[in-house]
Amino acid sequence: MDTNYLENNYLTLVGKVTGEKKFSHEIYGESFYIFNLMIPRLSGNSDIIPITVSERLIKEDTLQEGNKLLVKGQFRSYNSYENERNRLILTVFAKDITELEDDNEEEIEENEMVKKDMITNEVVLIGYICKKPIYRQTPFGREIADLLLAVNRAYNKSDYIPSIAWGRNARFCQNLEVGTEVKIVGRIQSRNYTAQDGSKRYVTEVLVDNLTFLGSRSDNQNSAVAAPQDNFGGNNYPANNYASDNNYTTPTDVASMPTTDISEDPFKDFGEEITLSDDDLPF
Repeated sequence: MDTNYLENNYLTLVGKVTGEKKFSHEIYGESFYIFNLMIPRLSGNSDIIPITVSERLIKEDTLQEGNKLLVKGQFRSYNSYENERNRLILTVFAKDITELEDDNEEEIEENEMVKKDMITNEVVLIGYICKKPIYRQTPFGREIADLLLAVNRAYNKSDYIPSIAWGRNARFCQNLEVGTEVKIVGRIQSRNYTAQDGSKRYVTEVLVDNLTFLGSRSDNQNSAVAAPQDNFGGNNYPANNYASDNNYTTPTDVASMPTTDISEDPFKDFGEEITLSDDDLPF
């Protein structure tokens, strides 16, 4: 099956730079940096999203704190080997960054309705369920389901994206089999919770707004994804070629892909009750 990697994983974010940029790594003589983008919610709180960007996409002052940016790219994952264990790290891999003018207070009031309709945080993913969804109810009786989605990427790689669904979406997800192909439209959110050992855990995930069933496991036996990679997705591309290979066939048997090396990601506590604030709720 041919996969268009520019269509199965793309996002749009609008927010302000918070904190200082940090050097991440270098590949083929090209430096990459990490910075945080603060995206406000309608509730007044904000999501803090990590962004990885090539030096070729930014100017010297692009990532100054407080700058308003439009970021387009993909949601990526990679394995970080720490303390003799693998940890799943999530980041936005920027493919385009545009500086925006910050609105003054008068413009915000005059264009409030336009502002609400503007896309500031949207991600679209097409991939495969690679771990049995965990369905449960909060102490308030609200339905919630945790998903782990494997999204194909060029050069026999995949991104493993944790997602969370609520309400009817959660109820539907509980019956999805490993290997089911779905399309998710949602937003990237950040939150934290306290684990059983008392430590504070920080989570970056996709909050599902819309989920579409695309095919069952039996339909996708020839559409598997590759094992998790141990570095940033875009970093394996040759210089000056971020996403040129859009037509290759992935290995077979989606059910055989390994998922045991993500024990330190937020899904380590699958099935355990997670305390969420009211701001974490999508309704």
